[in-house]
Amino acid sequence: MSTPGLPRRAALLAGLGCAALTACSASHPIARSFGSPSPSPAGSAFPSPAAWQPGPGELQPDVKLRAVQVVEAIGSWPPGGQGAAAAGQRVAALGLPAGLAQQGGALLADAPQAAVEVIDAQYGGLLSDSASVLVVCRQWLAGPNGAPQSAGTTVDVRLSRADPRWDVTALHPADPGPPAATLSDPATRVLAQPRIVLPPAAAADVRSGQVHDSVLSAMLTLAGPYSFQVSVVRSGHPLLVFGTDRPSDHPLGKAFDTWQIDGHPVVDPATPTDLVDSFMRAAAAAGSYNVGGPRLLSGGQAASQFFSDPTHHDHVHAGFTS
Repeated sequence: MSTPGLPRRAALLAGLGCAALTACSASHPIARSFGSPSPSPAGSAFPSPAAWQPGPGELQPDVKLRAVQVVEAIGSWPPGGQGAAAAGQRVAALGLPAGLAQQGGALLADAPQAAVEVIDAQYGGLLSDSASVLVVCRQWLAGPNGAPQSAGTTVDVRLSRADPRWDVTALHPADPGPPAATLSDPATRVLAQPRIVLPPAAAADVRSGQVHDSVLSAMLTLAGPYSFQVSVVRSGHPLLVFGTDRPSDHPLGKAFDTWQIDGHPVVDPATPTDLVDSFMRAAAAAGSYNVGGPRLLSGGQAASQFFSDPTHHDHVHAGFTS
């Protein structure tokens, strides 16, 4: 996200206090490199990924879990369980409106069996009474011969505060668009760089040709000293900076978010603070005018170059002007 509405979010961070740093004991899954949908060898066992659980350090962990559970319910089904009606039944079993399944987009693929593997759940916005959770996932789909094929998407899940659990109010799946006929040199290099791990929707964003070269060149610069896992680039992110009427840099192809650096989740309290802080400073040096993360850093070329708030407790945001 771009620089948020600081007063409201600063108040929320103060209200969260030490309790905000507690979470479930399960660790974050480590994502792998993803590209275009690809088949597995015939006869391969159909994947059965573990359900995602929030790891240490999460703010409002059950908000993320609620969002993830909806995505998993819509995008995973046993043989013969495809279709929006069946997905609606699975969503209703969570105590949520069955009609949410109709908003599943690419998750409702026409396949006889499917399984979702959540790579990361990142806040697209976290306020006192509403939230956006960006559920980044791979989806396994049974092909014509039953062999699993890998696809995936990112879903912006909107929630509102309720008791005892937050309500899911809407789903906004990623829409990267078709691949471009030709790609710039930075785009081609990013897609080939093993030190930059892109989830399915982010890789499709780069292949669409709609990500600015300033963003891609900064990624390549950062891939020198760091290996890192991107969560969101352009699609699957709120169009507006959450809680404001200001356009986000993400849908314009002028930003990317990083959830893991050198194998360490940004949100994990065990991750060295110097690692995340140095990555943030390196992003600024690579051309980002707007670097957000779990801590407010001093310095920068402008007074507002670095920012921090509850939304960016779990990732590093790097925004660019062009």
